[in-house]
Amino acid sequence: MAPDTITTEPSTRVDCVHAAQCGGCPLIGLTYGEQLSQKRGRVVQAVSRYPSLELTYTHPVETATPVTRYRTRAKLIVASGGRVGLYAKGGDHEVVNIPACHVLSAEVARVAERLRAMIAAAEASGDPLGPAGSGKGALRAVDIREAVTDAGPRVLITLVLDRALAPDPATLRLEAARIASSIGGVEGVAVNYRDADGPQILGNETVHMFGNAHVADRLGGSVHVATYGSFVQAHRPQTARIHARLADLCRTAGAASREPARVLDLYGGSGAIALSLAQSGANVHMVESFLPAVEAARTAARAQGLALFAESEDCATTLARLHDERARFDVVVANPPRRGMSPIARERLARLGPSTIAYVSCDPDTLARDLDHLAQLGYAVTLLQPLDMIPLTEEVETVAVLRRSTPATARIAWEDDEILIVEKPPHEPTTGDGPDAPGSLLARVRRHDRAERAIPLYRLDVGTSGLVALVRRPEDEKRWLEVFAASSMRRVFVAGARGVTSSKGAIVRDLREDGRLFFARTRYRRLAVASGHSVLRVIPEQGRTHQVRRHLAAIGHPLLGDSRYGHPPTNRFFEERNTLDRTFLHCVRLEIDHPGTGQRLIVESPLPGDLRVVLERTSGPGTLRFLDHKNALGTSSSLPPDPEAVPGRGSALDVDTSPRIRPELTSDDEG
Repeated sequence: MAPDTITTEPSTRVDCVHAAQCGGCPLIGLTYGEQLSQKRGRVVQAVSRYPSLELTYTHPVETATPVTRYRTRAKLIVASGGRVGLYAKGGDHEVVNIPACHVLSAEVARVAERLRAMIAAAEASGDPLGPAGSGKGALRAVDIREAVTDAGPRVLITLVLDRALAPDPATLRLEAARIASSIGGVEGVAVNYRDADGPQILGNETVHMFGNAHVADRLGGSVHVATYGSFVQAHRPQTARIHARLADLCRTAGAASREPARVLDLYGGSGAIALSLAQSGANVHMVESFLPAVEAARTAARAQGLALFAESEDCATTLARLHDERARFDVVVANPPRRGMSPIARERLARLGPSTIAYVSCDPDTLARDLDHLAQLGYAVTLLQPLDMIPLTEEVETVAVLRRSTPATARIAWEDDEILIVEKPPHEPTTGDGPDAPGSLLARVRRHDRAERAIPLYRLDVGTSGLVALVRRPEDEKRWLEVFAASSMRRVFVAGARGVTSSKGAIVRDLREDGRLFFARTRYRRLAVASGHSVLRVIPEQGRTHQVRRHLAAIGHPLLGDSRYGHPPTNRFFEERNTLDRTFLHCVRLEIDHPGTGQRLIVESPLPGDLRVVLERTSGPGTLRFLDHKNALGTSSSLPPDPEAVPGRGSALDVDTSPRIRPELTSDDEG
């Protein structure tokens, strides 16, 4: 059985007999104070990558009480020899038996211990519910979910079976009934079918076999419906703390109008947050794409008489419809999965225009990425509060509160009386739907002094980041287009390409535009290999539409994250595991001869935070340090100008050691 609950002080440690082998609690060797410091450091590091968030203060992590015996749901792997536990350290998928786990709640630990004995007996007798790979066994894992009811704790058990080895449904129903009758406090049993090569512990199909299909689960002041395999936060008291904070936020928003707050709850799951806010008096509109979860939320709301409207739809689709319907909300709560919100959902959320956004996140990297984009769209962070949701691990939950504000002006890398060279972030169109389209780079540039009439000399794709040049006055456009069409002009990109390319090469391939073929040549050099993929320095010698993207796809190495020319399975993997939600392409360097002085102007834009995260996640900090040491990822262009160089503001270098090429740049160039 699990040990007694420990409520630790900052200086104390938790001792565990499994710590040397089990990978479930990677921070267990640290004092609790050290764990909290490390978790806050994760959030601080994540937001520090983005200039738009550089003034955001990260509050100390709210401590968890207790830090042991808190977990009311456990997904435990089953292996031969009666092992029921977690994978060992080292990543070799060796299962460590954990009969004395510190973090499982008393009820979950009790049920796990009974299951452990039953699984060992099934293995010895050749029963189908023995471990997969041992005789006739089909069991891969067990999912144990505790619910707090008025009658005390109750448990839902999900048996995860290898689909190819699973016995027939009649046999499974008999086994489910036997398990429930042998273990007291079990509300019901379901089976989950998992394909042998599935990346997740749970498969896509769950079938209820015995007992109740769901159970009422009390969390704080509200009751939601617990179902088999459904998501639930790991720590009940910490979850209740988040719900209370959100309820206070909604009450404050409603107080101004003397009416209940109108709340939109995105990624609502089975309604834990929505039901809590409705219980506190808010009018809640919940959106969740998984229909069974929505039905569970509706059932719980009806049982409690709460004002909750729940619908099953993709969040981005709902946001677009609500915008067209001119719907108004005081607060929008977003609690997305680990991969964060999609770029289109973020854009549509900003267009909906709520006064307050509360973003609940379990991944600091995707949170910071999304907050940076929302800052461009006119939402400033007013609170960044981490919480220790899963003690003894590296995971940290964070609540961010954003208020509607004026979008930041575009960041200028270099400027003089005629031209501005600015840093375009990802997800932002260069010009938008019109010359002053909200959310466009041009609209933000025109807010600068003496830039009201600015126009771009070329464009970058929405998903591409980096340097864009604009003239302040349209009458100067022709002169500067000649500069950017000159043989001395060069643009340098950093790109992430699928697979390992040659160390260097030149791609010569005609590209079709408007029904005509045009000559195009792109040179590249591989800078590094990160988890089997290439980091490239790319120089397009012409400005054909999508030239870099089309050329790299043509040689079998499409850009990572490229939704049009890329490899969809690789793109999905990089979004799920490495936070990449756009094309890995950044214009890091621009070189031109200034027509006024004749001097060489070299402007650089450092690799943005979201792409640095991708490199860190795929290859660790070593690759970044190497590329930074080689000056391959750009440097900040915010230094004062050299008085001997081009008269302007920014970073200018007048030494050019690179070979000349002959570009044929058009005014409609895109990365």
